[in-house]
Amino acid sequence: MAVILGIDIGTSSIKSMLLDTEKGVIAVKAKEYGVDIPQKDYAEQNPQMWWSSLVETLSWLKEQYKPAYESIAAVGYSGQMHGLVLVGENGNPVRPAIIWLDQRAGKQLAEIQSLISKEEMGNIFCNRVSSGFAFPSLLWVREMEPEIFSRVKSILCPKDYLRLKMTGSIGAEAVDASSTGIFSTAERDWAWEIIDRFALPREIFPQVFESGEIAGTISKACAEETGLPAGIPVIFGAGDQPAQSIGNGVIQDGKLICNIGTGGQISAFIKTPVYDKQLRTNTFCHAIRGSYTIFGATLCGGMSMNWAKNKVLHVENYEMVNSLAASVRPGADGLIYLPYLSGERTPHMNPNAKGMFFGMILRHGQGHFLRAVMEGVTYSLKDSLRIIQELGVDAPMIIASGGAAASGQWLQIQADILEKPVCASRVKEQACLGSCILAAAGTGILPSLEAGCERFVTMDDRTFLPDEKNTAIYREGYEKYKELYKRVQDLM
Repeated sequence: MAVILGIDIGTSSIKSMLLDTEKGVIAVKAKEYGVDIPQKDYAEQNPQMWWSSLVETLSWLKEQYKPAYESIAAVGYSGQMHGLVLVGENGNPVRPAIIWLDQRAGKQLAEIQSLISKEEMGNIFCNRVSSGFAFPSLLWVREMEPEIFSRVKSILCPKDYLRLKMTGSIGAEAVDASSTGIFSTAERDWAWEIIDRFALPREIFPQVFESGEIAGTISKACAEETGLPAGIPVIFGAGDQPAQSIGNGVIQDGKLICNIGTGGQISAFIKTPVYDKQLRTNTFCHAIRGSYTIFGATLCGGMSMNWAKNKVLHVENYEMVNSLAASVRPGADGLIYLPYLSGERTPHMNPNAKGMFFGMILRHGQGHFLRAVMEGVTYSLKDSLRIIQELGVDAPMIIASGGAAASGQWLQIQADILEKPVCASRVKEQACLGSCILAAAGTGILPSLEAGCERFVTMDDRTFLPDEKNTAIYREGYEKYKELYKRVQDLM
């Protein structure tokens, strides 16, 4: 028996999982936190807050599961993508991290678009550079905070910083690096030509490794603070999207994932870096060496529901959310929600997009608004699915992932709107599980990722099938949803 520690650093919480390689998941501990918005369009988090939150989850696991904790043989990582962590000479952050929700770098984004053609972006990045990506955020820091920029010794993604705290070693890995917007995705290395074109110092871009490679071992300082056994290997890990792909068993062609966490994505595993020529989707490196993932993204998936539940409707808990939404007929009696609370990625790639409810009448109550949020987020993900299908990537069934997969109501809505059967994994923290499997395979504790997925990834018995009557209603609703954006985008 060996125990693996998997850590997922998300936007709204950090989660730590203990996985017994013989018996399965032992425990998961989460610590929630918020996003700092010091002014309009800003979205930041303090990297030290991530670390203290991680230490808190580890302390709980050590106290509650001491024998297993002391048997940890490897550590894996998954993390929120795109964000920019800047560290100085001693490895400490020189400013708060600018995360993927940030929209401040509009001027810098325009500069990038003026110096890099859409065709060149596709050829090099396989992506359009967007607000919240590390590339424009880095240019913003250089222009607006030159003194801070002068102290930068390395750029990191969020999970890379926590791995540095554990091992003392700086490095990047292909998945997260490809999500920064300044990476040659097909070559799996930094886009050095672009780095030079923008006169960025080469030395701040760390060496790139593959996700399953060993980054270092638990340092003495980390062992003293966390109680983790010193000297155990820590792998580089992966961005959360490919990590949850592994945690759902999607490590080959022919499977689709609909993930609704803080944001939301429709994703697929691909063996070559196929990308949308209009750059409405993202193609990033996968955690599996030589492979890639293609996905469309909505920025406010589960965050839309949190906003509606907590800030607008003040609904007590998610059980009540599901009950209220279930009390309303499909189509929410004509109420339509656009989930663009923080701009939007696929398909609009518009940081100025705004959210809205359309079609309100006196009879609409809490349930209508909650159901409209579920439907609107899923309509947004249907935009992504259609583009991916146009590229020849499809599957007969969808695997649901993220917090929304715990809602039977939302799963049925996904099946009805996406017009495919939907199932969900029994293990609900798929990114954590994926990081564990990746660590076990990367350190040789398990013979392969395939063996790990076969052993630990199982689906719920229940499959949600599209209801033809509901699907007909949603087809009409989806057409109105798309038309709404066209009609009001200039006002946004």
